[in-house]
Amino acid sequence: MDWTEDFLGADFQSCGLDATGPDGVVRHATLIRHRAKPTSEDAGRSEGAPKRFGAVLFLHGWSDYFFNTELARFWAGQGYDFYALDMHNHGRSLQAGNPGGYVANLTDYDAEINQAVEVIRRDRGVSLTGSLTLMGHSTGGLVAALWASRHPAEVQYLILDSPWLEMHGSSLVRRAAQAMVAPVARFRPKTVLKLPERGFYFRSISSSAEGEWSLDEKYRPPLAFPVRAGWLSAVFAGHSQVARGLKLEMPVLVLASSASANGMVWQESMRRSDAVLDVSVMALRAMALGRTVTLERIDGGLHDVFLSAPPVRKDAYARLARWINGFMQYEAPDERHEGDL
Repeated sequence: MDWTEDFLGADFQSCGLDATGPDGVVRHATLIRHRAKPTSEDAGRSEGAPKRFGAVLFLHGWSDYFFNTELARFWAGQGYDFYALDMHNHGRSLQAGNPGGYVANLTDYDAEINQAVEVIRRDRGVSLTGSLTLMGHSTGGLVAALWASRHPAEVQYLILDSPWLEMHGSSLVRRAAQAMVAPVARFRPKTVLKLPERGFYFRSISSSAEGEWSLDEKYRPPLAFPVRAGWLSAVFAGHSQVARGLKLEMPVLVLASSASANGMVWQESMRRSDAVLDVSVMALRAMALGRTVTLERIDGGLHDVFLSAPPVRKDAYARLARWINGFMQYEAPDERHEGDL
């Protein structure tokens, strides 16, 4: 696998993946990595020996790409190798002639996620069984939860940042919308739906508007990619699966803003709330994902809580670190050395 320096900087590398799905279609994705620095406990180990902790694989949201170097460096500071996947038709993986953000079935992402996990395993030189943390944001959170439900042996921990687990309002709203979209999605899946354009979230995060983050508008358009019938139908199908229950066995952490700010006009509250999803419905669905779910509500959090104002994301990182220490680096009493109790 040929890794080259990524545009995020010298301590980030990326490589292209061409994954063939069960439908025979080859889809292009891009894997980005940022490795943890060796700790004192790694001293003296031979090359390729296991590191103290495992790897994290991050999945971005819809009409998005990976750019949050602060998140990667946080994980490296915790002792984890960090990887992110720009899925097909997104970010670094965009290809001429393909509709940005489009997917006809969320399982179409499986092949590239599977391949990314294999590359990570080879890259680290150790087995990832029991040591892979899957992290997803928004639609990527939905994709991550569904993939984890289909590959439970591959994922030890699941972390979801404002996952899109249900439509605004309730499942009744989703079913009504699903019924209207289904005929178009079946016969003309790439039809662009005429929906209201809302760039409020972009306004709150982009340094070209009123935020602090430098975004490439080719990869993250201010008004997002066009919404196509087939894509929306695929998301609805994912929501239906979540509503039926995923029965996840691994520990799950869900981080979300404590408030939503929806509407067709700009509100100042959108600077300190989720201006994309309904966090109340999100929280309700999140608690039914599996047997061990932790929900952290972030006061002042944006749709991506790790893009919020500095004091807010400091709180989000502190809560994430607490969960890492409590779950991911926990030693059961019978695993401790004699005399530790």
